[in-house]
Amino acid sequence: MAVLKVKFTKTRRGKLAQVLWILNWVSVVTGLIIFSLGLYLKIEIRKRSELMISRDLQTVPNMLIAVGTIACVINFFGGKICYDCSDANKFTRWKLFMLPYIICTFFFTFCVFAGAIMCYTMRNELETALYRGLKDALKYYKDTDIPGRCFLKSTIDMLQIEFHCCGNNGFRDWFEIQWVSARYLDMSSKEVIDRFKSNVDGKYLLDGVPFSCCNPSSPRPCIQYQITNNSAHYNYDYLLEDLNIWLRGCREALLEYYDQLMQTIGLTVLIVWLFELSVLTGVRYLQTAMENVLVLGDPESESHGWLLENSCMETAKQNFKIIKNLGKVNQISTLSGKSDPNMDIPIADYGPDNVPPSSIPTVS
Repeated sequence: MAVLKVKFTKTRRGKLAQVLWILNWVSVVTGLIIFSLGLYLKIEIRKRSELMISRDLQTVPNMLIAVGTIACVINFFGGKICYDCSDANKFTRWKLFMLPYIICTFFFTFCVFAGAIMCYTMRNELETALYRGLKDALKYYKDTDIPGRCFLKSTIDMLQIEFHCCGNNGFRDWFEIQWVSARYLDMSSKEVIDRFKSNVDGKYLLDGVPFSCCNPSSPRPCIQYQITNNSAHYNYDYLLEDLNIWLRGCREALLEYYDQLMQTIGLTVLIVWLFELSVLTGVRYLQTAMENVLVLGDPESESHGWLLENSCMETAKQNFKIIKNLGKVNQISTLSGKSDPNMDIPIADYGPDNVPPSSIPTVS
């Protein structure tokens, strides 16, 4: 029994073909939207690639770009097919092409759905990449005269200013690294020498942060040095007073930014997937309805359209049998030699001489 069987008159078939023609052209636009979103995401990730250590972050944008491109191509041809299928005579030209087209479109819609899901599952990988990347970037903040690292200081400063953040997890990350280059330190100063000797690693550590961590909205002048020293500043208690530097870490800020971006893109792609699924359903109804018209032989007659000709279980069994038979054919084709016309066993299986038993003379 057919699944979701619907009766179509000639007028309804014509209207369905016209609507599908319009929807396919709308789908070309949605394909361009997916392509644009993938390209935008790719650019946003590349802009901060110095702060991320991962090889797989481009998988999602590349997937969206590929899906968007394929959507434009498939729906462009789909519009032409639906436009011709309004006429039974023109449908005969596309009859053999319709089923492969529907199967390819079905797998394409699955790829669109996979792209939407990937947008929501990217967070963990992105968080790991940011944690490792920001940690290394902060460590090389002072290396402004080393090729390959000379732009990291500017990158970190602009990041902290733009996203109102400080450090990797927070402003205390700056206390654990030497972020002032040795070329700007007076090595003859006793204070500088004492700071180098005050820790095991021999680094110049400060309880201070770069200027880009300062909050410009604070009414008090920025306290970026001796942040934890209450006696160094008048009327100051770093445990009680709201600090006039950014307290949020840059990893958290970037994750929040990319989360919002990925959720927006994922929701858009999911809506496009539902739209593509509805177009595919309409094309399937149009195909089956027009094929039944050809069977009846009367273009003016009513015809039935359906999603599946048989029930889901019967269709699954039929497909399983087809796949099983294909497997047997491939298995037989891998055997060497020709097959005996009188038997199903290839000659190669008879023995080393390739002589069938029927041709060996018997001794009476």
